[in-house]
Amino acid sequence: MSVALITGATRGIGKQIALTLSKAGFDIAINYRKENDELKSLKEEIEANNVKCLLVQGDVSNFDDCERFVKETVDELGSIDVLVNNAGITKDMLLMRMKKEDFEQVINTNLVGTFNVTKNAITYMMKAHKGNIVNISSVVGISGNAGQTNYSASKAGIIGFTKSLAKEVASRNIRVNAVAPGFIETNMTDVLKEEVKAEIAKNIPLKRMGNAKDVANAVKFLVSEDSSYITGQVLQVDGGMLM
Repeated sequence: MSVALITGATRGIGKQIALTLSKAGFDIAINYRKENDELKSLKEEIEANNVKCLLVQGDVSNFDDCERFVKETVDELGSIDVLVNNAGITKDMLLMRMKKEDFEQVINTNLVGTFNVTKNAITYMMKAHKGNIVNISSVVGISGNAGQTNYSASKAGIIGFTKSLAKEVASRNIRVNAVAPGFIETNMTDVLKEEVKAEIAKNIPLKRMGNAKDVANAVKFLVSEDSSYITGQVLQVDGGMLM
């Protein structure tokens, strides 16, 4: 049985990735930062697919936390065949008003966090001579977005990280790709007014926002044998918003 570790997987896109990969037959390790009421029910939902589910607590911005929960995953489930770096935060503000700590926290969670988890997981993949890493970036890491210098910088950094690592580990049969979602319906977009959502949809060629399943299905493709000759790529899941 193959094992997938997904960071920040208790809600939204991360949760859907965990559910989708569990249905594809992966044992799942779910990383979370804080205890919440959804963890038990999510574990039960995943295990209903006749796979194992391990809950591993840890802050991805803390290197020691990452070392611990990566080792725990291998100790409990036997390996890490797939790593999905999904954990991320936003602290949006125009640069003129942005606090230094808000810039640093977004970079430390989104970009440094991707390094921290991957650095610890890649050792096991290198020894096994196989592995698959998918990093969740964003279309704003390609296009930029006013009010998101911190978030855009972190997601652009993830793209550079993805391409560089893909070149480093390809000879060990490890593939590294990124998914760049556009506007996806999540808890964060639920707070938007309907007229704002409608205005956003107008500027998307497919005339709708995406959902978490759209992103999860892209991840499922990238970690499958169907994409065995694809590495170092950024797959945009954005309804054509950015061409």
